[in-house]
Amino acid sequence: MNTVSAHAAVLKGYGGPETLVPGSVEVPDPGPGQVRLAVRHAGVGPTDLEIRAGHLTAVFSSPPGTALGFEVAGTVEAVGADVVGTAIGDEVAAFLPGLGGYAALALADHWVVVPPHVDPADAAALPASGEAAARVLSQLGVGPGQSLLVLGGTGSVGLLATQLAVSHGIQVLAAVRKADHGLMAELGAVPVTYGPGLADEVRRVIGPHVDAVFDAATSSDLPAAVELAGSPDRVITLSNHDAPALGVRLSGPDPAHADAALAEVMTALAAGHLRMRQRTTLPLDRAAEAHARLERGERTKFLLQP
Repeated sequence: MNTVSAHAAVLKGYGGPETLVPGSVEVPDPGPGQVRLAVRHAGVGPTDLEIRAGHLTAVFSSPPGTALGFEVAGTVEAVGADVVGTAIGDEVAAFLPGLGGYAALALADHWVVVPPHVDPADAAALPASGEAAARVLSQLGVGPGQSLLVLGGTGSVGLLATQLAVSHGIQVLAAVRKADHGLMAELGAVPVTYGPGLADEVRRVIGPHVDAVFDAATSSDLPAAVELAGSPDRVITLSNHDAPALGVRLSGPDPAHADAALAEVMTALAAGHLRMRQRTTLPLDRAAEAHARLERGERTKFLLQP
């Protein structure tokens, strides 16, 4: 199989942000049902940090030389056999469940065409966060009239999950900082405040239990989440590595349903129904800086530009 060398930010091992260094990856020609795109923006998500730190080795094997990144947007530059509705030159946003986004080229099995009026940076920030939000809402099985506690309601995934759940008629309680209460109320959620009194505040709003908890936070109190949900099987987390010990599901990408999730969130974004998180763009070679700043608590969505 032919490959093309592409500039990338790669892991030199597990550890701190300094383990992300400039390098290169070999990107194959697209096979059947695949496209290769020239990456315009690559999104950085909280799961990237957990993978880099070595906390999710049982789920994501990332040997030295791996390019992280679950989401990109850019221009299709090669198309494999059996691809319908997408051509060279199209602008697309792609979800990469096998990683590879922190590179100048990416091979994708799951993508959605970006409408001309959608901001390319918004498109790049959507695939992984949107897939995760739609996936976990489906896995939790919450429906109209039921209650959902979202931990990390202002994060990239939590913000989208809150809006999608509200649009589905779910009563959403969004755990956020006090300063973000106004935003959550604007989006139709009931804001509750992170901190030692979170469980009591949730109970004052909803009663003894919520129907489900979606943990989209970078750090969370899973025991409290289980207590509020009444059972560990009513809690799903995206990246808390304490989940197995508590019987909580650690949810990873679901390629089988990725295309439907991408279509759902891109349609909502194009219609103006989704508010995206504030963004910060850095050159690809500064991926380590993006990770370090997120770990220091900076509240933004980082995008990397090759």
